[in-house]
Parts: sequence; structure tokens; C-alpha cells
Amino acid sequence: MKWRSLEETASQTDARSLREIYTERKELIAKYVPAEVQAIHSRVISELKQSQFADRALQPRNNAPEFELPDHNGKLVRSSELLQLGPLVICFFRGRWCPFCVGQMEAMSAIVPQLQELYASLVAISPQTVHQSYLMADQHKLHFPLLSDAGNKVAQQFGLVYRVPDYQQEIYWGVFVNLPFVNGEDSWGLPIPATYVLDNNHTIIHSDVNPDYTDRPEPTGIVRLLSQLPQ
Repeated sequence: MKWRSLEETASQTDARSLREIYTERKELIAKYVPAEVQAIHSRVISELKQSQFADRALQPRNNAPEFELPDHNGKLVRSSELLQLGPLVICFFRGRWCPFCVGQMEAMSAIVPQLQELYASLVAISPQTVHQSYLMADQHKLHFPLLSDAGNKVAQQFGLVYRVPDYQQEIYWGVFVNLPFVNGEDSWGLPIPATYVLDNNHTIIHSDVNPDYTDRPEPTGIVRLLSQLPQ
């Protein structure tokens, strides 16, 4: 489950934009993943878009729920405590098995020093177990908390959860993506990838919710947004 470009090494930091990294991964998928499998993943994305699923998620000016979740070391992290320090950036992602999630998490980790200069905190939330989050943080050298949202309870409060359709479950089983094992439960629920920015009142001041898991916001855009907020 280690997703890196052919030109990278473990000691290097990828300075490319997230769009460039994703373009490379899409090219590799187009080259090596059977067309019929690609078509199934595209079908799920299309169905989620047609259902306007993302429109039901929390939007700017909505109040976000407070949460308390364990990080990849098992330490409880409370949103209320983080927001006492400044704005909070939350990335909902699918899991360490997803190459696009890995790319986003590595890119977000690279901007942690800039976020700290802006007194902002960053957390990422997924349904995977604490152990899976620990493995991901260690393997990809991530410098922010990966929170485990058992049963997608917090993601449900944000309106992000959908059930992986049966026809896609068969594909995941075929490539050894065992979600019941990775997530510690067998609901086959996943969050739509989403990035939120909250102010100290738990009010959402920015959101990016996209059923297309191959398209995520540029970390530099998050930094630019935060730099424009009153200090």
C-alpha cells in the first residue's frame, strides 16, 4: 500500500502540485488497470454526482459538530481544543489503500509548517482503524493527526457517508482492499473526500466536497485562504 511515483524515494519530498501528482497516478492507472475496472469506479462517481449527494453535505456558514476522536497513536483529539488555538482544517479521506488519499495526505503534510505559522491546525479523518492510521502515518511520514472515525459517525454528521455498491465491492475484494478489516466493521461505508476549514466557533468558512475521489483541492489554496483571514 505504498504509493509513490517511479522517480521518488522515501527521503525525498515531492515539490510538484497535487494536480501534477494526480495526473501521474491517473496515467499509471490508465496503463495498468483493466478498462472494465476503471469503468466501474467511474460509474460510482457518476452515480454519486447524479444523486447530488455532495449538495447534502455541510456547507459554509453551517455549524460543524464538535468531535472527539483517537489519533494514529490512540490519543484523543478534541476539535474544541484545537479551535482554541486558531482555525481548523479537516480532510475527510477514504483510507490508506487509496492512492489519491495517500497523495493528498503527503501534500497536506508538506504544508504543516505554513499552517503552524498561521496558527491553524490540521487533522485528517477516515473510517480506518487506529492501527491502520498508525501504519499510514509511519509509512508516509505524515506530520499531523490521522483520526479514526469508527463507523463513520462524524462523517455522517457532516453528511458525507455513502455505502460502497455491491458491484464495486467485488472489485475491491479482487484487489485485496478488505474494507471490513481496514475499517474494523462491515458496513462498507466510506466518506466522500472533503476538506473543511472551521473558525473558532465551529462555523464552516470553507468547504470542498467532491464525489470524484481523483480530484482534491490544492494545499497551497488552503494556505492562501487561511492567510487572508483576520489574525
